[in-house]
Amino acid sequence: MTIIEEETAIVARRDADADSRSYLDWPAVFAGAVVASAIALVLVTFGSAIGLSLTSPFDNTGMSAVGLAIALGLWLVWVQVSSFMAGGYVTGRMRRRAYDATEHESDVRDGMHGLVTWGTGVLVGALFLALSAGGAATTAATAAGGAAQATIEKMADTAKGAIPFSQAVDTAFRSDRPEAGSSADARNEAMAIVARGVASGDIAEADRTYLAQVIASRTGISPDEAKARVDAMVANAKQAADEAKQQAKRAKHFAVIAAFVAAASLAISAAAAFWAAGMGGRHRDEGTEIPRWFDRMS
Repeated sequence: MTIIEEETAIVARRDADADSRSYLDWPAVFAGAVVASAIALVLVTFGSAIGLSLTSPFDNTGMSAVGLAIALGLWLVWVQVSSFMAGGYVTGRMRRRAYDATEHESDVRDGMHGLVTWGTGVLVGALFLALSAGGAATTAATAAGGAAQATIEKMADTAKGAIPFSQAVDTAFRSDRPEAGSSADARNEAMAIVARGVASGDIAEADRTYLAQVIASRTGISPDEAKARVDAMVANAKQAADEAKQQAKRAKHFAVIAAFVAAASLAISAAAAFWAAGMGGRHRDEGTEIPRWFDRMS
């Protein structure tokens, strides 16, 4: 075999090896995902320290809850985008280029590697969150087991007001001598009456009269004062229920906004990883030097 034939055979084997090798460079992808995760961890830790310094356990001090939520959202978006940009750049810079592709195709493959790095980081982060949530739930369930066993009977007594026919039973067992029962029984029955009334919109007049009789008997006050207490109790219960509904609505709106922000930041970080990986690939091909900051400092 002549020298030309040997060189031709070597080139042919090299081309065959290049064709058999996958276009996806997993070591570069994993390297970028590890770098992105590490940068995100550092920035989240740093941001947590800043956030704790801005908050206060006392009222009317420190940053407001709304301001803190906005700052937290912006910081998390920045952390996500910047970390995936760094990871995408590392992936594009370290990826082995296949010389059987055009320059445009090579740029596209670099960007695709950035997307795979982004997807790997998102899946790993979701897995860690799921494992953390599962561990926290298991710990909470174990800790609450003993307390739940001790409070089952009390919960059952309190929950009897939620049974659909409990009102009829309570009405049948009412007496003209409310003092015959215990104070705990009277309070539980009053709680059930008020809860049903708030849920339905108002308390019936018969229930108001009965509550006034019970309060007058237990406290020794006049019937008119007892009736005034019942009216105040009902008004306070309705106000508390309205405030709870408003808080639930605010929590719902906050959850919706947080979900949209999370989805938007994930989409932006995917585009950032694609762009950064392409830039890293171009720097790889051009042999661009990274500034030697440590050499300048020495």
